[in-house]
Amino acid sequence: MTPFLAALNPIAMHLGPLQVHWYGVIIASGVILAVLLAVREGRRRGINPDDIYDMILWALPAALIAARLYYVIFQWPYYSQHPGEIIAIWDGGIAIYGSLIGAGLVVYFFCRSRFIPVWLMLDVAAPTVILGQAIGRWGNFMNQEAFGRITSLSFLQGLHLPHFIIEQMFINGAYRQPTFLYESTWDLLGFVVLMSLRHYPQLFKQGEVFLGYVMWYSLGRFFIEGMRTDSLMLGNVIRVSQLLSVILFVGAAVIWIYRRRQTTPPTDYLAGNPFRERTKLSN
Repeated sequence: MTPFLAALNPIAMHLGPLQVHWYGVIIASGVILAVLLAVREGRRRGINPDDIYDMILWALPAALIAARLYYVIFQWPYYSQHPGEIIAIWDGGIAIYGSLIGAGLVVYFFCRSRFIPVWLMLDVAAPTVILGQAIGRWGNFMNQEAFGRITSLSFLQGLHLPHFIIEQMFINGAYRQPTFLYESTWDLLGFVVLMSLRHYPQLFKQGEVFLGYVMWYSLGRFFIEGMRTDSLMLGNVIRVSQLLSVILFVGAAVIWIYRRRQTTPPTDYLAGNPFRERTKLSN
């Protein structure tokens, strides 16, 4: 069936000879919003904004490099024959799980070096990260990637989607499942859930907002990944993201249960938080 509209232009603008891709604009917008929200919440939790900005200066490059390496490693048969394309991240091909691994390592070592509780920083970052992920998936939309199996026009219309989304899902001669939208919506719901948890600090131990993020995201990603046709594969048998989702979900759940069995009561971030009091005295 012939689409009604041409695919959206993935190029946002031209700056002389340089092409600015919507993919990069959208990803950058998600990152900026996440950083601003993290700084705001960090200040409320007693974390110096300068510490967050310093951490971001290390975390962003690490996340970008790790995201690309993750993707290239699992697509090595292709990139070994096209090495010049390894750095072409503007065309897509960065893996969220890779970025989370890279950024997570930076957060851990940075917090240890600045004597900031790692769990506290992760709790501050988790809701903002998942919001950034929700926004970032629209970069995949503009690139017509991260889509699902062939479907029908009537199915997409039955979802009551805007016309521009339906027509952008016309890829390689067929309409596709908008899995980018499914994941973006799931992430947005996760943001609402995690932000709600913050209103009950007396009920949750430090680190449980982050663990909730890991379980929420990995659960949704497992099922949505199963709908996609462009998954990174391990031995052409196992979808890498599904395998990692299971590991992360189970690991986070085990850590949550183990920590809950400890005698330490939940930490109230805003009352009696020694780190917060120490930070206030030092400012």
